[in-house]
Amino acid sequence: MEFVAVVILVALIEYVYFGLSAGMARQKYEVEAPATTGNPIFERMLRVQQNTLEQLIVFIPSVWLFALYINALAAAILGIVFIVGRAIYSAGYVADPKKRTTGFMIGFLVNAILVLGAGVGAIIAWVG
Repeated sequence: MEFVAVVILVALIEYVYFGLSAGMARQKYEVEAPATTGNPIFERMLRVQQNTLEQLIVFIPSVWLFALYINALAAAILGIVFIVGRAIYSAGYVADPKKRTTGFMIGFLVNAILVLGAGVGAIIAWVG
């Protein structure tokens, strides 16, 4: 389970990095708070941060439950794939929003596997 805890921490560090990047873009492109529009690069970086937060809401509990009910090492590996997918999503989206699909799909598929696996594992444990 320690592997899973480390993976979750790395995912959270990645999220903090995305937030700092959006904040620095806000300053660089002079988008005054509370505005969320104004410069396309800033808007993309902000969307990366927001979308990552939306994905983390599913990722964190599902990776933990998958580790608990299915397999901790498999959960950690899937978590690493999720983190890499988020990095690919970020790079693609900031470069050109049309290039975000691959990274998004990696994260989405990992989350789907984690949720389904955790659900099946929990039901099996419950029915026992």
